[in-house]
Amino acid sequence: MTLPARRIGVLTFHRCINYGSYWQARCLAEGLRGYRAETELLEHESPQVTRAEWRCAFQPLLPRRTAREDLPRYGAKARKFLAAFDRLPRSRPFPLDRPEELGPQETVVVGSDEVWNLRHPWYGGKPIFYGQGLTAARLVSYAASFGNHDASAGLGPDWARSLDRFDAISVRDENSRRLVRDATGREPALVLDPVLQFPPRAEPEAAEAPYVAVYGHSFPGWYAEAVRRRASQAGLRLLSIGYRNDWADEHRIEAGPEEFARLIAAAAAVATNFFHGCVFALANAKPFACVGSAYRSNKLRDLTQGLGAARHLVEEDTGPTRIPDLLATPLDAAIPARIAELRAHSDAYLRHALA
Repeated sequence: MTLPARRIGVLTFHRCINYGSYWQARCLAEGLRGYRAETELLEHESPQVTRAEWRCAFQPLLPRRTAREDLPRYGAKARKFLAAFDRLPRSRPFPLDRPEELGPQETVVVGSDEVWNLRHPWYGGKPIFYGQGLTAARLVSYAASFGNHDASAGLGPDWARSLDRFDAISVRDENSRRLVRDATGREPALVLDPVLQFPPRAEPEAAEAPYVAVYGHSFPGWYAEAVRRRASQAGLRLLSIGYRNDWADEHRIEAGPEEFARLIAAAAAVATNFFHGCVFALANAKPFACVGSAYRSNKLRDLTQGLGAARHLVEEDTGPTRIPDLLATPLDAAIPARIAELRAHSDAYLRHALA
């Protein structure tokens, strides 16, 4: 007799106009089907969040304003995201601040992304991501993160009590692990981001001249100069994906999520200051050099250290001399071995958490 598939609702930031947010949501929803599960993304709605997303989509470089000639390209990018969202498996819509309207659920998986980041500019402090207001027979987190909410700041008792109601907890970085441990006394599992756990299959873009993929924005000048010098020496173009970087040779601002994945898969190397820029480079075994920022410092540090790739996170004092080698040299063999080890660990966690 074949047992019926369990039903899982995935609660995450699945409508952000951001490549990493889109792909972590899609990879998690698709990956969970491998555990005999029917999955859907829980379709929370908020006019305030939507307005904030669209402001950010058209003005990602604030306080620097988007050039008038780039606005149509950012608009095309946003429309491609909306079309991609419509292809995702989603529940019936319900208000973000009234999760009780969703109705009873068999299992809810919260995560990945910065779902517990109390400092997130528009999702921060939304109780639903801590399970409040949900009616679920089983409440699980997968690869949840507190983002730039540092462990030294701790968690208030109300948030801690909410986390303690989870049946199983996993996080994707050491900062989040410490926050959960200190607040609840529980030891959460450390698992891979869904893009590394369930990597998307992306066919590389055809007939592209060799290039370094540039993903992110607001890079420090010394980093841009070092990357540009390396590309020039190697005869590579600099292709900026999703954002304008004036030091790049070409821009694909209007790239949709699928095109982004194909462009990373075809790149000779990746230059980034985004978490998922590193994740996609690692998933595709691409040489990469990443520079940190205040907002992303915790997750970039913990990702690279946890996978034995700490040398790929550069700083101004040593970065300019290391970047040429990082963008030219294949990943150390220990890195994919560590990813494989953590995939097995993450799989074991999910099998136990969803049992």
